[in-house]
Amino acid sequence: MGATERRGLWMIWLTLAIAMFLAIVSMPAGLEDYRPQWVTLTLIFWCLTLPERVGVFWGFGTGLTLDVLSASLLGQQALGLSLVAYVTVKLHARIRLFPLWQQSFFVWVLLLAERLLTLWILGATGQPMPALNYWVPSLVGLLLWPWLSAVLTQVERRMGEH
Repeated sequence: MGATERRGLWMIWLTLAIAMFLAIVSMPAGLEDYRPQWVTLTLIFWCLTLPERVGVFWGFGTGLTLDVLSASLLGQQALGLSLVAYVTVKLHARIRLFPLWQQSFFVWVLLLAERLLTLWILGATGQPMPALNYWVPSLVGLLLWPWLSAVLTQVERRMGEH
């Protein structure tokens, strides 16, 4: 593995670690319902950008780490992120052809699928069903995608320069 590949690997790890931090950091009570699915969005970006390097195993490992950090049922996030990574890698060639605003709708569907799978797990484990504001982070992710994608694209380009 060359120096550029190692640096790229560290940048992927770093962006996912920052996304995990943003996913667990405390927020004011009124804004907690609007917290985007940072980890899922970041994983989708890397699966679209580097599908030969970031895929299902990255989703599973990231999900397990997020399960531990957020004290959720072990495997809950891992299952959702693995599914998102799989679908993204399978369809990356098609999705990359679309303009960013159209990619946002694909990302929104993936965010909804991940939330739906998490909702199913909550129901299967007998936990109470969340209120309707459970779906708000997916909508925030839809609106946030073009900006997050632009920022992570700059990170990815800097990775390739060195």
